[in-house]
Amino acid sequence: MPPAPRTRNTAPPREDVLAAVMATVAERGLDGLTMAGLGREVGMSSGHLLYYFRTKDELLLQTLEWSENRLGAERRRLLSRPATVRERLDQYIGLYLPAGHRDPHWTLWLEVWNRSRDAGDDARVRQAAIEGAWHRDLVALLAEGVSRGELRRVDADRFATRLRALLDGFSVHVAVGLPGTGREHVLDQVREFLDESLSLDG
Repeated sequence: MPPAPRTRNTAPPREDVLAAVMATVAERGLDGLTMAGLGREVGMSSGHLLYYFRTKDELLLQTLEWSENRLGAERRRLLSRPATVRERLDQYIGLYLPAGHRDPHWTLWLEVWNRSRDAGDDARVRQAAIEGAWHRDLVALLAEGVSRGELRRVDADRFATRLRALLDGFSVHVAVGLPGTGREHVLDQVREFLDESLSLDG
């Protein structure tokens, strides 16, 4: 049986709103995202949206958390595959980096980072939780590679911190479209760095 049509006073599921935010960012960028426009997209007034999300900052952060949950599921799937540690590390990096210029997920990340200067403690804790999930998975993968003798012996936590800083810097360049830093060029650079840093033959 098809779902009943949504009445004017019925709020759409939260996930529908967050998916609409991401679709708008992908199609028109952050400048094209307004509460009024989003309300028209999901059949809510901007007042109703503010009732549920309180502020645009909160809406953006919840959308980022929703997107990260989806990426987290994909990351766990990739890292649990029967492959070498280095193959899974390459897959982790491929998932981490933006798909290209104006990648909507990274566009959202950059905006949330920019707004975090004035964010409250709760928002900072939630951002740290997102960062922490990526970090823990990378530390575990590196530690596995060292313990299996597939990677050069390194301090997994320290190396993960440095590698993620490198990936963040490259990701910003890709997301904003800095000339000479396309995704494939960055992937080559990161692979070269990993060969130099983690190869048993290095």
